[in-house]
Amino acid sequence: MIRYIQRTRAYYAAQGYDPYKWAANDAAPFTLLEKPLGESKLVLITTAAPYREDLADQPPGAPFNGAAKFYDVYTAPLEPAPDLRISHVSYDRNHCKADDSNTWLPLAALNQANEDRIIGSLAPSLIGVPTNRSQRVTVTQDAPNALAEVRALQADIALLVPTCPVGHQSVSLISRYLEEHGTP
Repeated sequence: MIRYIQRTRAYYAAQGYDPYKWAANDAAPFTLLEKPLGESKLVLITTAAPYREDLADQPPGAPFNGAAKFYDVYTAPLEPAPDLRISHVSYDRNHCKADDSNTWLPLAALNQANEDRIIGSLAPSLIGVPTNRSQRVTVTQDAPNALAEVRALQADIALLVPTCPVGHQSVSLISRYLEEHGTP
């Protein structure tokens, strides 16, 4: 058993957040699709980081590389497929090889869904969101910036893909923000 909650609490305690207050909301916003899924433009939002050749230790299964972390929302074109990595996040490296980029960049599945007309189209770029441990920064900075990019790409819907336990919190907060502002 992998005790992510315990590990995350210990990490936050070491950072001075003891006890750490998890994000909690009494209600969850929900936005209905404005048109059928098969006619909707989908944007992929991920917490994976763009590969930087100036930084070492970023191959699959690499040790944690804090230098590869990013702190601002970014966009990257889907063609050609961007080289995204996850050495900047904390995940269980003993049980995960991290050698399948489809887990953080599911372009093959999304392209197939597009071909099968399950979704209407893919936005030409993806959006990358940081895994800031600060809920305040995520909600006041990253979420509005992600929403601005969703709107700039004229996406109707968003698929959010986290890459680690903190990434789950980041995408949950951003997803909630998108829903509050009309993007399912």
